[in-house]
Amino acid sequence: MASEPRITIIENGPYKVEGHVPLTQDAIVSTNGHYPMQYRRVCDYATEDRDGYLLCRCGRSKAMPFCNGTHARIGFRAEECASRAPYAERAQRYTGPELVLFDDNRCAYARFCHRMDSEVWSLTEDATDEATRENAIAAAWECPTGRLVSCDLASGEVYEQPFEPSIVILEDVEERASGPLFVRGGIPLVGSDGFQYEVQNRYALCRCGHSKDVPFCDAYHVTYRFYDGSPSFEGHYGSEDPSIEALPKPGATPPRTDRPTTTL
Repeated sequence: MASEPRITIIENGPYKVEGHVPLTQDAIVSTNGHYPMQYRRVCDYATEDRDGYLLCRCGRSKAMPFCNGTHARIGFRAEECASRAPYAERAQRYTGPELVLFDDNRCAYARFCHRMDSEVWSLTEDATDEATRENAIAAAWECPTGRLVSCDLASGEVYEQPFEPSIVILEDVEERASGPLFVRGGIPLVGSDGFQYEVQNRYALCRCGHSKDVPFCDAYHVTYRFYDGSPSFEGHYGSEDPSIEALPKPGATPPRTDRPTTTL
């Protein structure tokens, strides 16, 4: 019997992924040199027949994105130091005329928060027409870290993409840096000490080995120009990731996350 989707952090080692979780690779590219950024599909990994696999966390594997034991040879150390407080306790609130934006400042510098010659915070505050409202929501729900969460002010409904459990290897072509693991669809994350982190629809895990907010990405892959040999840096990527909804569908009921939104 197949196990349920789960990611377990092995102490000073890789991420252990269980439960037939699909694994793909996307390039982060601009739209003709401008915002908004796009997720463009690079490749799909053949993991369908695997109940589990190990993903590199030290940033030094020669079998990227998979672990090949290099962490043990180099003496990799990465103590989990990120806050374990619930999102509702960490997030700041920004209120606009129709939307509420929550922001916990956990940034991977993916830049999806920039749209319409503006950014998600200003768009939220200016969202009095349909186009601005849609773009404010999109600027929040495309963020891979789960940092930004947009809600309807009147109803309290949370706008989230309906992801299936999956992991995307991100490659930031614009910044010439290989990015984090974009974990989607509410996959539970278990720490090396057995602690279960709050379940989230979106979160980004460090795989460059340099984060100061372990296990989460804090954009140090850009600082260190982490590179995993992806063909995307030579322009080899395809169309937009079909699992990403660029804008909310008019009249659609936004799916809720597992977050305790009533306390936000």
